Amino acid sequence: MAGRVRRKLGLQEAEALAARAAEPERCVLCGRPLGAKVEWHHLVPKSEGGRETAPVHPICHRTIHALVANGELARDFADVEMLRSRADMARFLRWIADKPPDFHAPTRRARAGEA
Repeated sequence: MAGRVRRKLGLQEAEALAARAAEPERCVLCGRPLGAKVEWHHLVPKSEGGRETAPVHPICHRTIHALVANGELARDFADVEMLRSRADMARFLRWIADKPPDFHAPTRRARAGEA
């Protein structure tokens, strides 16, 4: 028998695919409508055992990882509301609020001592 072997999807895998197939409407971080490109942020990083994902803009995703280390995300900021409450994240959210969905800008890591 030549060709690829296909396996049946488990219930959890099928549910995850169905959830992604339904177009998300808003970024879970900033709340703005999503644009043409959507990224899926692991609320608890995969390296820390996380599986649950949420739709975000690419710029929001880069900002999360530029400001917060994976260990800190897993330990203190798996809840999006807690992440939004950080001073540096709140400043970013105020700045991005009036930008169009597909807005792009360079993202830099916070320097030591910046909040």
